[in-house]
Amino acid sequence: MLSPVAVFVVALVVFLGGGGTGGTGGSGVAEPETAPGSTASPAQPSDAPTPPAAADPLEQLDALAAPSGQPGDYHRDAFGPGWLDPDRNGCDARNDTLARDLVDVTFRPGTNDCVVVSGTLHDPYTGTTIAFLKGQDTSELVQIDHVVPLALAWRSGAFGWDTVEREAFANDPLNLLAVDGEANQSKSDSGPALWMPPNSAFACEYSADFIAVLAKYRLSITAEDRSSLISTLGGC
Repeated sequence: MLSPVAVFVVALVVFLGGGGTGGTGGSGVAEPETAPGSTASPAQPSDAPTPPAAADPLEQLDALAAPSGQPGDYHRDAFGPGWLDPDRNGCDARNDTLARDLVDVTFRPGTNDCVVVSGTLHDPYTGTTIAFLKGQDTSELVQIDHVVPLALAWRSGAFGWDTVEREAFANDPLNLLAVDGEANQSKSDSGPALWMPPNSAFACEYSADFIAVLAKYRLSITAEDRSSLISTLGGC
């Protein structure tokens, strides 16, 4: 039997210990910890970058200068010896353009899908469909047009470029289009004042493409071509 003093000591010890568990005080339930570096509120996703707006053809056209300088005589070889491989994918610019613009394309075996031997062109210049078959008597049915003709580019400022820039221009995909051979021949080196695609449904796109090439290479434009493009784009 405990003495009154012993009973008092036991009771005092129990009282000072608080009767709790876990060493937290209060309820004894540990509060969740916040991970290092985190915040009380969830992180908000960042907004995706807004893609740049497409250039307005009329604004680009307005920024183009009138021709100046003396271009001298034009020679095709001023733009290089022929089709090059500007993107270094192993295929020349002509075959890259055919592969891009034709459908149901087949390639010559052993060329790493470079040399186009057949396909179908939905020609933007005439609105017709042309079966392309590579060969001496058939290849000319589909030709690669320079949207801004090389001779016109020469007169518009390319006469002052070095050979490297002229070769880049002649092989730039922006300036290349697979089209009906006869339409390409009828266009020759004409600007929009003298020639527009017979397929009027393509006139707006053609005009915008023509201006985009001039703007990229900071070429000039005649008053007649400027007026023609403004008139066409006004109806788009």
